[in-house]
Amino acid sequence: MEELEFFISTGSFLVLFMIGFIFGRLNEKRHLARLAKEQKELNDILCTDLKRYPADIDSSITPVLVTGHVVIANDYFKMIAASLRNIFGGSVKSYEALIHRARWEASIRMLKEARENGFDAICNIRFETANISNGVEVLAWGSAFKRK
Repeated sequence: MEELEFFISTGSFLVLFMIGFIFGRLNEKRHLARLAKEQKELNDILCTDLKRYPADIDSSITPVLVTGHVVIANDYFKMIAASLRNIFGGSVKSYEALIHRARWEASIRMLKEARENGFDAICNIRFETANISNGVEVLAWGSAFKRK
């Protein structure tokens, strides 16, 4: 009887683990596809990390601070894989992918804010990242301005 309970509990864990893995991957792929689509729509906005404005700015319009903020959670499968990687050491690819997605999402949100306010360029772009339990928080900001 104990063996049957063990197999049922182990089997339940494995089934739930695989469901989490599959749906986590699907969710991540959908998110990346949406980000790529939105990035394509915003490609006309000039972006740079240079501190000075390019020469072709409209000096009659005051530059404005624009921001993009996002918090993205990691799925449990990747957290378990990262925990195993912490034991043996090395690069944690699941966290690299998570930070990549978060930075991209924060950038898109910053670009959207610039577009909504009538700006077509952002300079002095910066990122701030913070670890939150099983996820990451990213803040992107820059100075938006209008080109001539």
